[in-house]
Amino acid sequence: MRREFSAGGVLVRRLRGRWMVAAIRPGGKPAGTWALPKGLIDAGETAEATALREVAEETGAHGRSLGKLGDVKYWFVWEGERIFKIVSFFLVRNEGGRLGEVPAEFRHEVAETRWLPLDEAPRLLSYGGEREIVRKAAARLQDV
Repeated sequence: MRREFSAGGVLVRRLRGRWMVAAIRPGGKPAGTWALPKGLIDAGETAEATALREVAEETGAHGRSLGKLGDVKYWFVWEGERIFKIVSFFLVRNEGGRLGEVPAEFRHEVAETRWLPLDEAPRLLSYGGEREIVRKAAARLQDV
């Protein structure tokens, strides 16, 4: 059985006093499919560096890490092979860029980007593990 290791970011910003989170609709997925930016950890790269890179590549915005939120673990089958995947997620505070200005070489990966209200994200995100991760982000940001 193969194992894969990825990392992603929960990119947040405040807008009119409300925390917002960046979500993507992955390329090829139907409208209403919202996910967090994430991708495979490159050789020699830390999970945290991967999370920051993936946020920039898939959203067009960038930020600084506020630390690890947790891991999402799941199984999937690809071309008949069962794969166990671990995705480490980091809380990332937005520092610049523009959501939706995805670099040309990554536009095939992302159909759409959007700021979602953080308190509504557990209902709007499509994947259970990611819904739990944004709950952890909201809890951590209560004191910020």
